[in-house]
Amino acid sequence: MNKNTTRHNVQLYIYDLSRGMARSISPIMLGKQLDGIWHTAIVTYGDEFFFGGEGISSCSPGGTMLGPPDTVVELGETEVTEEIFMDYLSSLGESTYRGDRYRLFEHNCNTFTNEVAQFLTGRSIPSYITDLPSEVLSTPFGQILRPILDSIQIAPPGGNIVNGGRNI
Repeated sequence: MNKNTTRHNVQLYIYDLSRGMARSISPIMLGKQLDGIWHTAIVTYGDEFFFGGEGISSCSPGGTMLGPPDTVVELGETEVTEEIFMDYLSSLGESTYRGDRYRLFEHNCNTFTNEVAQFLTGRSIPSYITDLPSEVLSTPFGQILRPILDSIQIAPPGGNIVNGGRNI
């Protein structure tokens, strides 16, 4: 490894959108315990990056209306330069992760952070987060709620849309 290579810390910010309510109501509604309804973001290069109904967005860490994360997971370090990363995000934002491609169960913030984490560090985000949609949909109540939940687009306010490798 080149000693002159700059390494950047990569973190996963985890937010419970239910603010703890999933833990109490999921056994009644779904017949199984869910510890949270997870929103995740990648924090690196001094910014927080996430995907929602508006597309890929960024803000200062903890800068959305969700406030500080419930949990921070250290994913490791990356040697990817910020310029290459922003070009990568711009490409994703023009194709795979446009706002109109958001789907609560199949293509969401957690899908995005998992893909970005793998790009930057080679590591995936925790499976309890990526497995949550299939856990919910495996229940009868999850199947009943699916048409309603499919129409929901989550985009935490407070971010800037990432476009063309720049924040606008």
